[in-house]
Amino acid sequence: MSSSTSTPAAGGSGGGGGVTRVEQGPLIIEDVPPIPESIKGRLFQYQNARSCSLLGWCPDTLMGGGMLISTRFAETSQVHHVLSPLSYRRQLTFFDEPIASARICPSPDTLNGFIYTKDIGGSEFYQAYSFDVASGAYTLLTDGASKNSAVLWNHAGTQYVMSSTRRNKRDHDIYLSRAGKDNLAQQDIILQEGGLWNSLSWSPDDQQVLVLHYKSANESYIHILDINSKKVEALPISVVNAAASSEQQQERISYGAAVWDPRDGKRGVFYTSDEGGEFMTLRHLDLASHVITSISGSIPWNVEEVKTIKHRDVDSDKIIAFTANEDGVSVLYILSVDDKGAFVFNKVDGLPMGQVYNLAFNKFNKQTQIVGFVVNSSLSPGDVYSINLKTTKVTQWTQSEVGGLPPSLFVSPLLIRYKSFDGLTVPSFYYKPTTTKNTNKEDKFPVVIHIHGGPEGQSTPIFVPTYQYILNEMGIALLVPNVRGSAGYGKSYLLMDNGYKREDSVKDIGSLLDWVATQDDLDPTRVAVWGGSYGGYMVLASMIHFGDRLKCGAEIVGISNFVTFLTNTQEYRRDLRREEYGDERDPQMRSFLHSISPTTNASKIKKPMYVAQGANDPRVPLSEADQIVQEIRKNGVEVWYVVAKDEGHGFAKKSNRDFNTNAIMTFFEKHLL
Repeated sequence: MSSSTSTPAAGGSGGGGGVTRVEQGPLIIEDVPPIPESIKGRLFQYQNARSCSLLGWCPDTLMGGGMLISTRFAETSQVHHVLSPLSYRRQLTFFDEPIASARICPSPDTLNGFIYTKDIGGSEFYQAYSFDVASGAYTLLTDGASKNSAVLWNHAGTQYVMSSTRRNKRDHDIYLSRAGKDNLAQQDIILQEGGLWNSLSWSPDDQQVLVLHYKSANESYIHILDINSKKVEALPISVVNAAASSEQQQERISYGAAVWDPRDGKRGVFYTSDEGGEFMTLRHLDLASHVITSISGSIPWNVEEVKTIKHRDVDSDKIIAFTANEDGVSVLYILSVDDKGAFVFNKVDGLPMGQVYNLAFNKFNKQTQIVGFVVNSSLSPGDVYSINLKTTKVTQWTQSEVGGLPPSLFVSPLLIRYKSFDGLTVPSFYYKPTTTKNTNKEDKFPVVIHIHGGPEGQSTPIFVPTYQYILNEMGIALLVPNVRGSAGYGKSYLLMDNGYKREDSVKDIGSLLDWVATQDDLDPTRVAVWGGSYGGYMVLASMIHFGDRLKCGAEIVGISNFVTFLTNTQEYRRDLRREEYGDERDPQMRSFLHSISPTTNASKIKKPMYVAQGANDPRVPLSEADQIVQEIRKNGVEVWYVVAKDEGHGFAKKSNRDFNTNAIMTFFEKHLL
């Protein structure tokens, strides 16, 4: 059912005249014209591309082995079973809401299935459920109200830990369930230190857990938690000593991945840290001697995922798999121990250029070492592969559809770099169109600049169907920058937009516009900006500062006022975000944040805007979108506004996402081309 009325704008009207509002299922649509059938038809195939992620390997007792993956065949991503490479995908869960995670129980005596997490309407208050594969029965394990995540089974499959905010709805504590199959929902709190804590890895004897205390993008700490005594101790891994300079002693350190050393008789931990350098490097700590060995120092990039790949009771010199983010492209490495006991790592060759993630060791296959992973590139969506470490043979397990489109149609980006206002070099991916249908008389392409969120995110060359539509069907060039504050380029780069330096990242977009003006194939008079979350703020700020050089902007779930955002974002997020943006409770910082907020400067936005928002967003509340739409409409500016009543921070349901994409492409057709 849908209805159409002329009503005041959300939060009040402005600029004279009413707003045309249509309610279409869960969508509230304001001032968005009917989507042309030509756009719907052309987008349809691109919107039916899909990808998958690897959830884990199954023991033979669970459906005969194979693996669990997550993919979408209807509205949302669900859990599927794949028995063998490129075999039939059997769907196991059928919910209206997407499955956020699933963790397979290693022991059928405890649970012949897995624990999954799921929220309602994008609220991110994830609840944990057990799922029995034989019966198809699922059981709620959590309180139905708190935020629960990071479920981690022990090696024996008799206990699991998880992170939850149930104690006070603010702090993420660690809970342990050791009740077994009789009562998986019985969980006892074993860590309540305050802040955000997650579990990383069980010790080989299942008596201790490595846990991460995350404070901000550039500060976190690894501890060992004893599950019986509940004692928690920081790993002795800081190399800074009393003789170090005061600046070194005050250095904030970020620790990331961590796993226990899988070798027999070795009490140690492999972990990543940026201590003493710019990048997250892989290191090893000997717990007996406290000797730290740097492993990946020769790779001048962040090490991201780290996984154990050795059976505890099977001899092998190959012990760890890890990925490095090398200029936005993932590289997979295998770490071995040579005959002298030294660590040696080798690159896995022959993988497509893109992102490698979801590393998973098949610990149930004792005959050989098999590591699974996902590869996602700009030319193909995410699919699952495995590598046999003995033969080095790579096997593809899934083949995700691309809507019937020929893969030869897809475009891979170039990596360009440009100078910003202060001489900083900023990287960006440049996608060049395959059609000249919308070039001007000088054969120059119109441009869309797509800005990632975070702000400590990173744009990488992965398969984005909408990108391919823009390139192939609209003839628009895409620039996807990683402005200062992005992850992946060192911690100094990561910190360059914090606090009072917030608008320096906006100036990076201005410098990108300068770069566009120097290119022979790009039209500087036809440029649009597009982004979500923090990228949505960047869109609004760009429209304020560079509106005379932009045709239009599209922002999704974006921050419009830093003070109201920090006040209204969910309580468990506030201190984390204050580390990045500044503390609005400090009068001087509050004044600064107010002065740079888009709502304060909205009178400068004179070009058309598209705004979309999930009504249940726990990160950037609906009020952020309502207030910026109201302010821009006071200028008499055309604003297309879409609110999804059953979504949160972005649109996860296919029908909502498809409408949003259709509307944005229609918006660009009208206001950019």
